[in-house]
This record gives sequence, structure tokens and C-alpha cells, in this order.
Amino acid sequence: MAEKPAPRILVLDDEPFMLKLLSHMLAKLGFAQVTICGSAHAALEWFDSPGNYPDLILLDLNMPEMDGIEFVRHLVDLHYKGCLILISGEGERMLQAVVKLVQAHKISVLGHLHKPVTPEKLATLLDKWSPPSQSKPQIASKPYSADEVRAAIANGELVNYYQPKVAVATGCVVGVETLVRWHHPHDGVVFPGQFIAVAEAHGLIDDLTRVVLTGALAQTRVWQDAGLTLRVAINVSMGNLDSLDFADFVAGQVAMAGIPPHMVVLEVTESQLMEDPRVPLEIMTRLRMKRIRLSIDDFGTGHSSLAQLRDMPFDELKIDQSFVLGAWNNKTLRAMFDASLGLAKQLKMEAVAEGVEDQDDWDFLRKTECDIAQGFFIGKPMHAASLPDWINSWQIRLQKEFVTTP
Repeated sequence: MAEKPAPRILVLDDEPFMLKLLSHMLAKLGFAQVTICGSAHAALEWFDSPGNYPDLILLDLNMPEMDGIEFVRHLVDLHYKGCLILISGEGERMLQAVVKLVQAHKISVLGHLHKPVTPEKLATLLDKWSPPSQSKPQIASKPYSADEVRAAIANGELVNYYQPKVAVATGCVVGVETLVRWHHPHDGVVFPGQFIAVAEAHGLIDDLTRVVLTGALAQTRVWQDAGLTLRVAINVSMGNLDSLDFADFVAGQVAMAGIPPHMVVLEVTESQLMEDPRVPLEIMTRLRMKRIRLSIDDFGTGHSSLAQLRDMPFDELKIDQSFVLGAWNNKTLRAMFDASLGLAKQLKMEAVAEGVEDQDDWDFLRKTECDIAQGFFIGKPMHAASLPDWINSWQIRLQKEFVTTP
């Protein structure tokens, strides 16, 4: 395999000592195409010359006249497509806020470094750089109309996929989350981000959810008859909780499928504020009385908050993936994760961590004694027919790789 080319690097810092130090480090690490600038204005003037376009910028945030954040705004105007490494003496939370801001501008951030910078940490971030892909640019998500979504529901084009959920303590597969996909006759597989909001905005979410729910319950019964007992989770929105007959519909479908009610979980995502909480509260309370489980999804984001935990009878808390991924190595995320997990334990709720992407995330959950985990590291959403084989392969993988004490 050919070695990747070295990036063209711009070092921007107002301190002459830091410029010399970083230049020396980069030279020792083998990077020859390095330009240094002592101010943001000088860097922008350098950009004006043809051919002066760095692949990577080491950017100091605290500079007089024009700070690093202002400089990023100019990079946006220049349609900069390279990467940044942020350098500052600011605290961790401040640096993370800047990373989020830069990423919101669609500029890649390899990471951030605290002063004084060490060669080891700089080398670690530089190793993350890779040349820009030569593949064709991705086409923007195609918008779909309410009529198209309505036809998809009517024509049976919605297909349920299932993502495994495992007990962290034992690794045993305890359930699945149902994730709907649209098998479009011309566009292939369409993900829910392209049609759920349309369904919610045009009064179609109730029909969509009912199709997903009945399909998931029927599949769960098939697994149950084959000796595979799994708890099945189905996503519902606040729009589903506007109809007083929803609780009876769900309970009736569960009974018709012959599934124990406690094996059904409704994951509630509050994508919009409740104008009148009385109807959703009545529906959710009745569902719990019927022994159907309720989960607050994406906890800590959007409108899923402490107020909902106070008012609604949830018995499961899903810790959002933005608080899970990388929390083992991030003090801010760790604090938020610990707070969410501690809250769940104090309220005697089951805690589910989503977004488990790698071994570090998995090991972190085992150490914190979280209850349940799901994510690509464990298993991606899959067709129902693929689940039994996946379970067999997961059990083999568990024995080979993960038999360790937390």
C-alpha cells in the first residue's frame, strides 16, 4: 500500500516562540511543506496568492486583532475544505465549544491541543489526517412530498430493520430496536431522516407508526415461536400520543400478537413541545398500567429532559449517543453520562446507552455498570432474517474477545 502524501501545513500563532517550537516539531516529524504566519491578517493575505492552499491549519485561538474564531469565519467565506488542529490555553469545555462551532461550519477538526504542546500529542493528531477523497461529492438528500410518503405507507414500502441491544454485564442479547426504512422503488433504501419529519408535519405519523408497530409485533411473535425471546422497542413520537385510542390500539395489537406486554417498549422521542400535556400523560399512564414499557429517548437533547422524567411514567432512560461516544476520554461527556446514569439508577429506571462505536466505548460502559448497550460496535440495524445468525456470531465473538471482568 502506497504511503499517503504529506499535507501542506499552515501554522498560525501570534507568539514567535510558539511558531518556532511548532515548526521545529513538524520538521522533526518529517513535515517539510510548512508555512508560518504570525497573525490572522497575514494568513488571509497569504491565502490571496495563487496556489497557497493548505491541507491542514494549526490554529491558535487566542490572538489579538483577529482571534481564531473570527479567522474560521473567513475560512468559511473562502470555502476552505482542509482540516484544522486547534491550539489554545483555554479550558477543555471552551475548546470543545469551538470544535462544535467549526464542525457546524462544515470544516473538519482533527482535534485540539492544550499549550504547551508536546510532540507526542501533535504527532497523534497529525496521524489522523488523510488526503481528501477523490470520489464524487455526495448528492444532497432528496426531499419527499407528503403524497409520496402517504403512498409508501399504503403500498407497503416501509420495511422494519432491527438493531440488537445487549446486557452490558453479561453481553447477552436482550432485545432489539425497530428502525424503519423506506424501500423506494427507484431511490433504493431511504432513511427515516428523509421522511419521518414529513409524516409528522402532514398528519401521517399515526399511520406510519401503526404500520411499524404491527410489523414489529408480528416479527417478535415469529422469533418467540422459534424460541428466541426478545424485548422489542418501537419508536413513537408525541404526534402518536394525540389520539386517546392509541393506548387501546397498542394493547390490542400486543394481545393479538400473543406477546407479553412487558416485552414491548415504546421509545418516546419528543421532537416538539406539548401544547397540552393532558392527553399524552393519560395515554402513557394507561400504557404503563397495561404493563407496556416506556422509554425516554435521546435523553438530554431537544425536549427530552428532566421535566418529562418528572411528569411521565417512564421506566427506561436512553442516554443519547452524543453523551456516550468517546465519553471514556472526555471529561465533559463523562460528567453528563455519569449524571444521566446516576439519575436512572436513583429513579430505579433501566439505563440504555446508544451509540457504542468501538472497544473503548464498550469497556467504558462495563466499568460504569450501565444496564444495556446498542451501537455499531455491537451490531448494525439488520433484516429480521439476519438476526439469528448475527446472535450466533455475537456469542462466538463475546467468548473470544470480551470475556473480561470490568
